[in-house]
Amino acid sequence: MFMLPTLNFTVSQVAAVCETLEESGDIERLGRFLWSLPVAHPNCAELNKNESVLRARALVAFHTLNYRELYHILENHRFTKASHGKLQNMWLEAHYNEAEKLRGRPLGPVDKYRVRKKYPLPRTIWDGEQKTHCFKERTRSLLREWYLQDPYPNPTKKRELAQATGLTATQVGNWFKNRRQRDRAAAAKNRYVSSGKFSRSDQ
Repeated sequence: MFMLPTLNFTVSQVAAVCETLEESGDIERLGRFLWSLPVAHPNCAELNKNESVLRARALVAFHTLNYRELYHILENHRFTKASHGKLQNMWLEAHYNEAEKLRGRPLGPVDKYRVRKKYPLPRTIWDGEQKTHCFKERTRSLLREWYLQDPYPNPTKKRELAQATGLTATQVGNWFKNRRQRDRAAAAKNRYVSSGKFSRSDQ
């Protein structure tokens, strides 16, 4: 009887192959390798707990759009901090993709915030620390996006934006007030310039 060569691999060897293929970005080959692992592997239980193998399975599930399998892996196995960033991105992107498919349009910053609020990161891939990198740019992007939708947010929307940005409701209100003032000043300047041009053209 022909025996798959992977049956003779130790757990560390399987993990090493997964890591190499993951680093190479060859997801198709990584998927084929995982499928070649026999169900009756001598160290099946240990394989199912190995972080490199689990991360590889999550990666293949993500790229094949098998989000249910991805969520199952991420929610039921605790990963080390070194894997958190990559797995968090997959968790969020998968939920964004599902939301976009349901809505039939790309998600804006506010939409993505609502998705993150509805599907928070599981503690298996998050140590509880708040991400702060690029915080200022994300904040500006959210505020601008919401301003285009409604330059006069009500108190409920201000509180929601405050939660999304880490600002206080007062800070959010001040930002909108200042933005409206800048826009009014710019509009007045444009009207003045336009009227000046018309005056010169009439002469």
